[in-house]
Amino acid sequence: MEDGMQRLRYLLRLAFLVALAAHPAQAACTVADPTGTPLNVRDAPNGSIVGALPNGLEVEQLEEHRLGAKTWIRVSVDGAPRGWVFGAYVICSGDDGDIDSQKSAPMRPRASPN
Repeated sequence: MEDGMQRLRYLLRLAFLVALAAHPAQAACTVADPTGTPLNVRDAPNGSIVGALPNGLEVEQLEEHRLGAKTWIRVSVDGAPRGWVFGAYVICSGDDGDIDSQKSAPMRPRASPN
């Protein structure tokens, strides 16, 4: 009986390690839309808008998808999946702590508010 328990513990540890390897760590990111407006959240890359995220909000990158020349990132907020956002408007830290070089076009400030 003790032999069976040891084998079970070993298999559970092994399964846990395999599960960790199958799900890489999520990247910490910040919403940084240069237009100053909330960033649209979509149901799919370039899909229908299902919500918006304010600038400065911390999100987690779950997945990345290239659609033509554009990168789309599936994000979660506080562990809850939200949807897809345009990757150029999200700044993510890499494994070494550097910020990714992916940027959007330069910001064009408005002359004055209407």
